[in-house]
Amino acid sequence: MAATKAAPKKRSQFEEVWRRLKKNKMAMIGLAIVVFLVLLAVFADFLFNYEEVVIKQNTAIRLQGPSAEHWFGTDEFGRDILARLVHGGRISLVVGVIAVAIALVLGGTLGAISGFFGGKVDMLISRAMDILLAVPSLLLSITIVSALGPSIINLMIAIAVSSVPGYARIVRSSVMTVRDNEFVEAAKAIGANDAQIIASHILPNCLAPIIVQVSLKVASAILSTSGLSFLGLGVKAPTPEWGSMLSGGRAYLRNAPHLTVFPGLCIMLTILSMNLLGDGLRDALDPKLKQ
Repeated sequence: MAATKAAPKKRSQFEEVWRRLKKNKMAMIGLAIVVFLVLLAVFADFLFNYEEVVIKQNTAIRLQGPSAEHWFGTDEFGRDILARLVHGGRISLVVGVIAVAIALVLGGTLGAISGFFGGKVDMLISRAMDILLAVPSLLLSITIVSALGPSIINLMIAIAVSSVPGYARIVRSSVMTVRDNEFVEAAKAIGANDAQIIASHILPNCLAPIIVQVSLKVASAILSTSGLSFLGLGVKAPTPEWGSMLSGGRAYLRNAPHLTVFPGLCIMLTILSMNLLGDGLRDALDPKLKQ
């Protein structure tokens, strides 16, 4: 009797997405850089002592170029630039991730309510989002931080508020595409309330565009953080942050260009890696590419 051939094991959705993502070399490069930056941020205190290396001034070695002792040189106050970049990366990543999380919760909730109920509720929420979108996001962030005062918390609030309309629109459009499906009608038939239907049946089927948007918006939030800090509306000195380091190095562009080159490279590398990862996730999560 011939042995029956075992049926191939069906891949889970996560395994299928990971399989597609691994085929995208640029996305994997972006993922590797993001993981490396996250690890640097997590272990920043173990790599460089905050009090003794990051913020302690030593004017005797100010404006030194890259060397064996200070790989990226020293700044105008004699502080190690590499140490400040590592700790500044922690600030940028934390602000970016938390701001996006706040925007996702607020915008996602408004978008889900708008798309699910429609009618006057949809019109009211959509017009409110249109008003926010009419104001450039950076200008809105500057206005909020100027009103509340420069601080990390206010920086997160400002970036989150300016990002809410984008999430509301994406979630709204995604909800509207699935709200009339049969599984939603079945949930209504068994007595599920609106909140249960949205949370348990609709939003899980809208995750693909949301995940892609999150990966791209974290990059945008980090860029906004650096921009506001560059303008003096972000993190206060002597706390290191990439944007404020760029701002501080402007006066020494000719004599000590490394003060601006290395923070600029960190910002560029972070934004590029997250955009590459976001593009790869978009392709991997696209159901039309499923084989």
